[in-house]
Amino acid sequence: MRILGLSALYHDSAAALVVDGEIVAAAQEERFTRRKHDDRFPRHAIDYCLAAGGIALGDIDHVVFYDKPFLKFERLLETYVSFAPKGYKSFRIALPLWLREKLFQKDLLAGELKDMAGGTFDAGKMLFTEHHLSHAASAFFPSPFEEALVLTLDGVGEWATTSAAIGKGHSLDIFKEVHFPHSLGLLYSAFTYYTGFKVNSGEYKVMGLAPYGEPRFVDTILEHLIDVKPDGSYRLNQDYFDYCTGLTMTNARFDALFGAPPRKPDKDLLTPFHMDLAASVQKVTEIVVEKLARGLQKETGQRKLCMAGGVALNCVANGVLHRLGIFDEIYVQPAAGDAGGAVGAALAAYHIHHGRPRTAGLDRMRGAYLGPEFAQADIERRLAAAGAVFEVLSDDELIRQSAEALAAEKAVGWFQGRMEFGPRALGGRSILGDPRSPTMQKTLNLKVKYRESFRPFAPSVLREHVADYFDYDADSPYMLMVAPVVEGRRLPMTPEQEALFGIDKLNVPRSDIPAVTHVDYSARLQTVRAEVAPRYHALISRFRDLTGCPLVVNTSFNVRGEPIVCTPEDAFRCFMGTGIDVLAVGNCLMHKERQDPALALNYETAFELD
Repeated sequence: MRILGLSALYHDSAAALVVDGEIVAAAQEERFTRRKHDDRFPRHAIDYCLAAGGIALGDIDHVVFYDKPFLKFERLLETYVSFAPKGYKSFRIALPLWLREKLFQKDLLAGELKDMAGGTFDAGKMLFTEHHLSHAASAFFPSPFEEALVLTLDGVGEWATTSAAIGKGHSLDIFKEVHFPHSLGLLYSAFTYYTGFKVNSGEYKVMGLAPYGEPRFVDTILEHLIDVKPDGSYRLNQDYFDYCTGLTMTNARFDALFGAPPRKPDKDLLTPFHMDLAASVQKVTEIVVEKLARGLQKETGQRKLCMAGGVALNCVANGVLHRLGIFDEIYVQPAAGDAGGAVGAALAAYHIHHGRPRTAGLDRMRGAYLGPEFAQADIERRLAAAGAVFEVLSDDELIRQSAEALAAEKAVGWFQGRMEFGPRALGGRSILGDPRSPTMQKTLNLKVKYRESFRPFAPSVLREHVADYFDYDADSPYMLMVAPVVEGRRLPMTPEQEALFGIDKLNVPRSDIPAVTHVDYSARLQTVRAEVAPRYHALISRFRDLTGCPLVVNTSFNVRGEPIVCTPEDAFRCFMGTGIDVLAVGNCLMHKERQDPALALNYETAFELD
């Protein structure tokens, strides 16, 4: 049975192909169109998935959309009615868009599919799942667990903002929900907006900024904005928010509570005040997630947890949950946001709608390496056409020279195998560096990524050595767990350094792997196994042989505002527009100084800032 899952028309459109219960391919539309968070119908992603499966659209048994538009429209109308006459301006803007594009999405989707199929497509093949069921299915069905609690946390689906389900075999039953307008995800997004970052893309910046501040507003948030019960259920005080009926996330009463207007990113600098706000909402998020987890575990007795939804990308909260030991094992869907709904919708149709059995025991996301790959001959042809100067090396020589470049503190672009599905680069489309370098974080942020200097970088560490460096001894293949650096590798701080605050903390090395150690001595881990990512594991192993260090800096292969690179041409352009020193694409190796200077680009201003 061939099932195509779609996530589209809100943000982060994606497609996924499931054949007989196995995930064959999945990709976000943005990677092909080069438009960050592209929300349009995922025509390119569908084309890729069909090509990867060797089938045509007419061969598909079902096309499954990841939510139910009529339920969303019901929520829109009921919300405006309940708040009327407040919010008329927002309603006047939103209603025509819904009537024109969203309410009749089945017709819109069927029309797009018909066009792709050459004029004929059976709309009877279309199915629709509820948003949170898609999320839950994306987490449980690929997980290795036979039975688990499934927790979904996001902004909002149709009505649900938080849901709990039990997965058993091929069944998945949601038994508890929190409904809009009460939303942990929207609370975090409100602070994202208030601190001057973009909603639905800047939340991870708030998470990265949090360790620079002090959580001094936690009591204010818990007293005025969110009422959290002992079991983790919660309600938001709508007197302080404007997202139900207005055009912004917060209102004047929110401003008065914290004593300032929202930060204007193009005018106002980040201050310790904004860092304290970030630290506070992050701490509140951790409190709510912990209470939810404890309450649901006590209620269900489940010892394994699966997570999905945008809030599940908060790897700091995930790390706290892991260290608490409430569950024996935790599995987080690597594409936990809306893009992953495409995978969940397809799997829900296969296992729930059709009742097909499921085999537990393996991670069916395949390391998230579900995107396009390129044969060596194709890579060489594409790079030559782009004007690249490269040498073709054996596997061993490529690994050796790349590892030596890393040991020489050079930034290495690493483009190998299949592209990752989800927001994290995991060694398929990555920029790599030496974690021992005290200047690597600043170099990568300012000269390669062209992004804010406070942003931390992640280590990719050999699974067999993770406990030597971090207070963590389990798998974290998807960079969705944060753990502390072990005490023995930390560097003591002087009284003068202890007295620093805010961004001034950035330049103080915290450990013998300073490039991946955040200011609170934490790191966002990716563990690498040879059987999942053999070439990446071989590179890190060779770097270890040269330096004694079994990990590398790993950041996504893109600049700020750009989608992660997809093709060899994308990689070469980014290489020529940034401070990347060396580029490895397949078995082709390129050095910046050997390239034609006429091909140099300015990527610093090439993309709209996120």
